[in-house]
Formats: sequence, C-alpha cells, structure tokens
Amino acid sequence: MSRIYLSPPDMAGHEKDLVMDAFASNWIAPLGPFVDQFERELGEYHGAMSVCALSSGTAALHLALVLLDVQPGDRVYCSDFTFSATANVIRYCGADPVFIDSNYETWNMDPELLGDLLERDSARGSLPKAVIVVDLYGISADYPKIVALCNKYEVPIIEDSAEALGSRCHGRLCGSFGAFSALSFNGNKIITTSGGGALMSRNEDAIKRARFFATQAREARPYYHHEHIGYNYRLSNLLAAVGCGQLEVLDDRVKKRRAINARYRKELVGEGISFMPEPEGWESNCWLTVIQLDPKIMAVSPEELRQALEVQNIETRPVWKPMHMQPVFAHCEHVGGSVCKQIFERGLCLPSGSSLSEEQQTKVITEVKRHLRRRS
Repeated sequence: MSRIYLSPPDMAGHEKDLVMDAFASNWIAPLGPFVDQFERELGEYHGAMSVCALSSGTAALHLALVLLDVQPGDRVYCSDFTFSATANVIRYCGADPVFIDSNYETWNMDPELLGDLLERDSARGSLPKAVIVVDLYGISADYPKIVALCNKYEVPIIEDSAEALGSRCHGRLCGSFGAFSALSFNGNKIITTSGGGALMSRNEDAIKRARFFATQAREARPYYHHEHIGYNYRLSNLLAAVGCGQLEVLDDRVKKRRAINARYRKELVGEGISFMPEPEGWESNCWLTVIQLDPKIMAVSPEELRQALEVQNIETRPVWKPMHMQPVFAHCEHVGGSVCKQIFERGLCLPSGSSLSEEQQTKVITEVKRHLRRRS
C-alpha cells in the first residue's frame, strides 16, 4: 500500500477552475478579487467578522501582537501545549512569554491557573499585555471561563485557532471569542491555501490597520513613504483562489474527520488506550485524532508505536512538545506544566486527513492493534 499520510491536502476539484480564473484575469499577485472574496466568505462563515488574509497563521498572531502594541519587556501569557509559532511571535516583539499549563478536561489552557496568575500579577501591577489561547487539535479552550477572567482584568485574548477552523464551543465557532483570532491554511490543515493564514476580529478598524502593516506599512502617497515598520504578510490572489474552493467544502471536511475520529474511538477503545477528550458542549473538527498510551498498562511506548507504523509506511506524529520543555524557552516563566508534559509523553497523532479511505484507516487500525502489547 502507498504511504498513508498524517493529514495531506484534500482538493475538492473546484480549486483548479478558480486558479485558472485568476490566471485568465492576470490577477496573479500580490492581491486581487479572490483575496477580497476569501476574506468576505471567511468573515461571513464566522458571523460578520472582519478578516485580513495573510501568508501564514504565524503572521496573523504576530500582527495581533503588533496591533495590541506589545513592546520589548512586556509579558504575554501563552498556552504551554502548542506549536512553537504561538510562542515565537511573542519573542518577535521582544516580549516575554509566560506559559500556562493545560487541564485534562480539554488539554488546553487551564482556567484555574490563568485566574490565579491574573490575580497575582494584578496585585503586583504587572498584568500581561495579552493572553494567547490555543484551540488544540480542534478542541476549543474553555472560553466561557477564560473570557470572563480576561474581561475582569481587561486583558485582551488572542485566539490561536490555527487547528480549529470549523470547531465549536457551546455552539459558537472557534475564532470568534478573542479580540483577535488567527487561522492557518497550511498544507496539513483542515482546508488549505498551500500556505496561508488569516487574522480575524470584530473590530473592522483594527483589521484595516492589519492590512496596512501587512503590506509594508506604505502610507497613502504617490511615492513609497513609510512612518512605521511594516511586513510582507499578505496572501496572494492565486492562493486565495484555492482557499475559496476549499472553503466551499469546509463543513464536509469537518464531517469526514469527525467520522474518522469516531471509527478510531470505536475500534481502538480498550484498557490502556484513550483519546483526546471532547467535553459536553464542545464540537471538535477532529483535525487530528490523538491517542494516549498508559505506560502502567501498555508495554509499548508512543515512540515505539510510531516507529513500527513508519515501517508499514504509515505516518504518525508525537503530540506537541510543551513550550516550557523547549531549550529556546527554557529561561521563560511557566505555571504548572505537569499535565501537558504527561500528555506529550503518552500521546501520538494518527492519520486523520479527510481523504483517508476506509481501506487506509483499516490498515492503520490493524497495525496499531498488532503492535500494541499490554504488560503481563
């Protein structure tokens, strides 16, 4: 059998027609009508949000911090359990990340730790400039609690929904909770523009400002005039055309990934193996299906299972290594850390792409079962 990938791009078919339309109109780059359409449709999908289409989700997170005037020496709270881009952008601004551990209920930022930290830092006059909250692997953070805490202390939320497009928390779409939110359309995401991202907000003026900074902060003059540092962060019209085609099938992609996740849960359930939780009121897009192996019961580690599956040409991946465990952030303050550390040590991501066939998933399930061994 050919290689089974973790989360490959899944083209619907209409994307090619839209790209050819862009070629025919000669709107190739840097902007054009498909960028406008993509921004409009993303905003409508999320309930009248303003959107700036960008070159990556990382660019979106960075611009959110720029718009919040995060400066060297400022502090920004950040989810500990995440991909490094979430934390890297804090350092882009010269600010200091403070990493907050997860809870077991969602694997996302622990609201209790957040509340304790906000109370402590408020008392000593050192509240953060922002809180970056991650929606991990498609599961929303506990926004009812997190939003209430941040509103109490008037600290803005940046929602990193790079992995959670189409996910919901109590009926509300991820990406609609923060003062700003970031999406990613990287090749492995639930929909893709090859490479790309978006910054969203209900503040239309802020998004207009984001577009300004994302196009090199060029002032409205006939010659190139700059009063601010800008960035080359805008999405091209060609890639936006792909995004428009992908957005048409987003709900179908969510449905397929949820079905894949449900089958894994049905066929791999057993003592010693568990799955990422989906609390009542949460609805994940199931971007990636993540299992955990209990070392007290299983004689095989996640890394041993990963290597065994690789021999069978099946791509899997360890879960994110927590930021406080990364050498580049070893000097940074962190609160807790034991929860995400344990999940990292026990977790493995299984092939979850919406193009995964039943035959391919059967192969994955069969091989996982074959290599799992319980302690005697």
